Formats: sequence, C-alpha cells, structure tokens
Amino acid sequence: MVISPRIALRLLLVAIIFLPNLAQSQPFPDEINFTRQGVRRFVFEAAHSIPLAALKPTEIIGMSAMHPVTHRLAAHAQVVIRDHRMVIGADTETETAVWFAGFNPFATYTIDLASCEGEGAVGFEFADAAKAERFTIAVTYRQQHITDVYLQVVTAGKVISNESIATHIPSGTKPSGKLILQLLGSGLTLYIKNEGLPQPIAQSDFSQQLDLRKKQYLHTFQSNVFVQLAHGAVAVNEVTAALSSGMGLADIRAITYEDGSPMLDQGRLWYTMTIRGRALPHHVQGVFSMDPTVFDLRFEGVIVFDRQDGILRNEVASHIFYDRQEQVWRGITTGFSAYANPQEHKQLLAVESKKDPRFGFSVMQAVPFGIVGDIEDPHILYDVEAGKWRILTCENNDGYKAVMLESVSWNKDYQRIAGPVSHNSTGTSIQRIGGILYCFSGSDEREIFIYSYPNLEEIGTLKMDLPPWDERAGTRVWPNVVELPDGYPFRYVALMMDRFNYPGLEGPNWTYGALYLYHGYTD
Repeated sequence: MVISPRIALRLLLVAIIFLPNLAQSQPFPDEINFTRQGVRRFVFEAAHSIPLAALKPTEIIGMSAMHPVTHRLAAHAQVVIRDHRMVIGADTETETAVWFAGFNPFATYTIDLASCEGEGAVGFEFADAAKAERFTIAVTYRQQHITDVYLQVVTAGKVISNESIATHIPSGTKPSGKLILQLLGSGLTLYIKNEGLPQPIAQSDFSQQLDLRKKQYLHTFQSNVFVQLAHGAVAVNEVTAALSSGMGLADIRAITYEDGSPMLDQGRLWYTMTIRGRALPHHVQGVFSMDPTVFDLRFEGVIVFDRQDGILRNEVASHIFYDRQEQVWRGITTGFSAYANPQEHKQLLAVESKKDPRFGFSVMQAVPFGIVGDIEDPHILYDVEAGKWRILTCENNDGYKAVMLESVSWNKDYQRIAGPVSHNSTGTSIQRIGGILYCFSGSDEREIFIYSYPNLEEIGTLKMDLPPWDERAGTRVWPNVVELPDGYPFRYVALMMDRFNYPGLEGPNWTYGALYLYHGYTD
C-alpha cells in the first residue's frame, strides 16, 4: 500500500508529539468546522471613531477664545452662532479660517454642512501659526451644486501648487451633508455623504509637494474650517477630527505573546488590522479588540512607526507581540510607506515600544534588519524548544509564496529554513492547535492552506461553511485562526476579511473589506 505524503506527515506528527491515548482527542486543523457567525462592513462608523477635537456650535461660549477666526482679505465675513449652527456669511469676496483642532496627518476630518448659499468654497486648511505653510482642500460650489475640488499647497509664503483634485462628481451633487476628508500621511481621499454610502469626489498623492508625515507638522500645524465666499453663506452643524477605522479593514492578525500564544486580555482578543485608505502607501495600522464569544469589535488605536529620520510612517500588515521576558512590546511590520518615496525600498522592519501601543495614537520605533525586497505579511514567534526566533512571511517568488526564516536574535541575522511553498500565499500566520504549531496561509486558489511548522509541508485546507468570498471576489484573505482556552462555548475563532473594493475610487486601490466572524467546532 502506498501512503500519500500528507497522510505520512500526519502519522509522523501524531507519533512524535502525542501519547497514543491522546492522539484521538487532538484535532488537526483541517478537521475543524468553521461556521460563519456575522459580517460587518464598517464605513466611517461613528462607534469606530477616537475623538481628537471638535467644533460644536451648541457648546460655544466665548467664540473668540474657543475657535479664533482669521480673516485673509480686507472685507471680513460675519461669523455667528445661529439656530445651533455656525454661519459664515458675506455679500462680497471674503476668505475666512476658523480654528477647530490641532493636526494629525493620519486623522479623518469631517465638516457636517447644513447648507451652502451663493457662491464660494468650503473645506479644510492645515497651517502653521504664521500661515507661511498651508495645505488647503476645498470644495467649490455655485447655485447649490458642487463644481470642483482643489488642493493648494503654500510653502515659505508662496503657492507651489494649486490644482483640481476632483475625480467623479455626480451631476447635481449638493454642497450639504458630511464632507469627509481621510488624510493618509502621503495621500488623501475626500468624500461627500448625504444618503447612503459616502461618495468619493477627490483624491491626491502629495508627498512630493509637502510630506505631512514629517513630525514637524504634527507638532506645529493646526486645523481650520476654510470658507471662501464670492457672496452668500455657509452653515455648519459641527466639525470633528478623529482617528477613524475608515471604509475598509484588512490584514487581520491577532496580537500575541513572544511564544505565539494569543493575547487574551480583559476577556478580549486583540488584533492589528490595516485601515484602508485607497492604494499603497495610504493605509494605516489600526488596533482593535473583540470578545470572542460575540461580535463587538472595538477600535482601540492607531500605530505609526518612527525610523528616526523625522518622518512618522504608516506601515501596515504588522505582527505585534508582548515580550514577557524583556517586558517590552515588539513586532515586525511591512515597510509599505516606501512607496511614497521613489528612493526608498520596501522591506520588513523590527519595531519596539515600552509604551503599550494598543491604545490611542502610538509611535513605535522601527529599524531595518536586512530583509529587503518584495516581502510582506510577517508573523514572528520565539520557539522555546528550538531556542530560535522564527518568522513566517510571504516572499515574491513568481508570486507571493510562504517562507520560514530563523535567527537566534529577534531582530537580525535571519536565514531561510523552509519554503517557498508551491501555492500562492497571503496573510501567513502561525497558531497552536491542540498544542502543536501549524502554519496557515490564504491563497488565490479559493482555499486556505495549512502547513506543518516549521518545514511548511502541506497538510490540508481549512473548512468553512460560508467562506469570505464568492465567484466575483478575490480570495487572498488572512486566515487568523485562534484556539481559545477551556471555558468558552466553542474552542476556535477566526476573524477574516473579504476583498471587495470600495466603489467610486479611481486608479489602483486596495480598499477592501468587510469583517467575517467564524466559530469553530469538531465533530
């Protein structure tokens, strides 16, 4: 009788790792049945917003101190609070800026417009105190219709760029509802929301004109409501600045301890997810938590990365872990921010922080460690038995393929010890099932593959009743399987995403997806 390599590998695992009387009680990952529990697509969700600042007309007492007004032209607009709104009006040409917040280049800024009468422009201005450097995004309107969107960049008091960044503005789009600016460090997308989904109406990549990721702008810039009037009035319900989970979430990875065991803190699993922004390098690293027994996802924070070059970088597809031996937060991230600068190269980065980076706006120190090239989706752990650090990652070998790297140090001198596998790979991760480490990978084959650890021998595929794709959707998802301890109503949980891009954006974009929750059980 000829035994297939897969069966032989399974028999070997049982013989080596399990005592005979335990072998039958420990499932292999391809024997787990995953049943879908829920699905959500979060689109600028109010509950997934961490406030930074706000201008709320109903709270204003002492406008001149709370929200100072700057007039740029000889004629001044009138700025008043009327009917629970801030109204900026003039019967002649004026230009007005109303302060509402500090500045964060990865925040989402929203103006809730009640109405725009006459002719003019309304939007956002980010500038230093002297207004010598300014970055302005404004919607122009006339006769109750949006006509254009422009971006103006001023440095050293001189206009260096003033251009339309409008994409598709549906005919008859009114300048009312929510004007949502998603700033993404080196790019932006502007949306208008009335009924239904927010509609993208403008986008820009601007890092070569003004790199807002520089720390000097986080420290010195301030945010203003910008109103330019030929005549008429703009009425504003409120203005907010917040960290937001955006319009798509992807690259879901459980935060772990140094040995790869999932962090179950305060009864919650903790995840890093990519907050989608449009294309590379416009995404942001978000942190979320969830009680695994329910679908109560919470947006907890944003992490950016500092390579000590004066720039805060929005790297993503990170694996963050808490090293209990050294009592420090560490991890590996993918240097996608290199796409904002033609002189830089994509690479993996080792990251570290003494501060718990799960909450609010956090900065982790980042250092290159010699893994340069088209490599992404890293998962790192310390193998106590081997006395080695190991990274499972995807390397572009005629398509992304899983490889295993090894080193005696967590942040240097890695060498490949296994792979590449034969299948396309994405979202590579290492998880324990029944005390054994396995490797998981999404693919473009409508399957999630399971491999042995650390040799990457193919074992099987994951069973799901309703996978996070259909015949129209891409299937390169992140498996993100987690085994729970005793006491839970089910033993396994998986949180995955789909790959449906957000509608209405132009050019290349990676703006998926919705989140899919699965519970796993064995027969």
